[in-house]
Amino acid sequence: MSEKRRDKKGRILRNGECQRKNGRYQYEYVDAFGNKKCLYSWKLEDTDPLPSGKRKCRSLRSMEREVQRDIDDGIVPYGGNMTVLELVKKYTLQKQGVRESTRTGYQTVINMLSKDAFGAKRIDKVKPSDARIWLIQLQQNGKSYSSIHTIRGVLRPAFRMAVDDDLIRKNPFDFELASVVINDSVTREAITRKQKRQFLEFVQNDKHFCKYYDAIFVLFHTGLRISEFCGLTVSDIDFDKKTLTVERQLQRTSDMRYIIEEPKTKSGVRVIPLQDDVCECFRRITEQQKCYKCKPIIADKNGKSYGGFLFVDRNGMPMVALHWQKYFKRICEKYNSIYKEQMPKVTPHVCRHTYCSHCASAGMNPKHLQYIMGHSDIGVTLNTYTHIDFDTVQKEVESLQKAVL
Repeated sequence: MSEKRRDKKGRILRNGECQRKNGRYQYEYVDAFGNKKCLYSWKLEDTDPLPSGKRKCRSLRSMEREVQRDIDDGIVPYGGNMTVLELVKKYTLQKQGVRESTRTGYQTVINMLSKDAFGAKRIDKVKPSDARIWLIQLQQNGKSYSSIHTIRGVLRPAFRMAVDDDLIRKNPFDFELASVVINDSVTREAITRKQKRQFLEFVQNDKHFCKYYDAIFVLFHTGLRISEFCGLTVSDIDFDKKTLTVERQLQRTSDMRYIIEEPKTKSGVRVIPLQDDVCECFRRITEQQKCYKCKPIIADKNGKSYGGFLFVDRNGMPMVALHWQKYFKRICEKYNSIYKEQMPKVTPHVCRHTYCSHCASAGMNPKHLQYIMGHSDIGVTLNTYTHIDFDTVQKEVESLQKAVL
């Protein structure tokens, strides 16, 4: 019978274990892919003292137990040595057919991880506490709640993929975000009817901004998403039936590519009835459109071309959301520089929110309003009631009291 191998302390060494001349322990094993791998440690057991001057490390046998457990369960040891950045890249490569805005969001997260030490972390080393602390640090470093929500929205399914691929046991991002970081996002509030009237009157009477009056009036009285508004063409307006067909949105990417896509949701494809004053605005807009020397043509991903866009910029290309956001910002700044009573922040989306809230407070059937707004979920529409101003509620209570009496 052959003599059992022992370490320098006389302890019996198991299969695959050995102690090198410098006293360091080694364990050799075969991973799930049939490759030979080695573990190293200055300690055989957890109770062994660490040799003087050596860096703190886990014992060899504790690492052995972890590796063997992974092999028995079919888990790839050490997460396949994949980093967080590599995992996210692998995840996004599988997401085909997503919207351009979604793909841009993926790239933003990849760019951030490539510069952050967290991106170089091995995925099996990421614990739930590490994930939480990292997100908290992002907020402390100035990232908004919505940005962190987007980042976590990519990392959580990416780590879920790693679990499904047997690279790790648990998803470290499987927790409620609100329990970790503070939701400091500002809710876009609807402005009052008085504020809307004052805003529109100011635009109409201003020598510079009056050219945008018809467009802003339309946004306040149709509830269109700004990308839907930018995607409108002359052929979408039926003046005889007084309707507006919404079936696309126009966006521009960071590399200045124009993208035509379907509306945000399937419910976004709709035909909206128009009031007389909105029709008049569209008439003036289409008359102005006829004067454009350059009439750009934009093709969608299927090759279908669209022309006759209602607004073009100085370069002869269709206006996009960024243009209108800039105009609204300048209008608010000028208004507030003139009047003591300040106008709250008004954006194209505030116009949409204001329209929805005012229709709701006027008693429009929620299902009808859901259709006009293009909401896929009635809950989104119903939530507008929470933003109704006090004056509206007071009038409702007063009318109810009169009805009861």
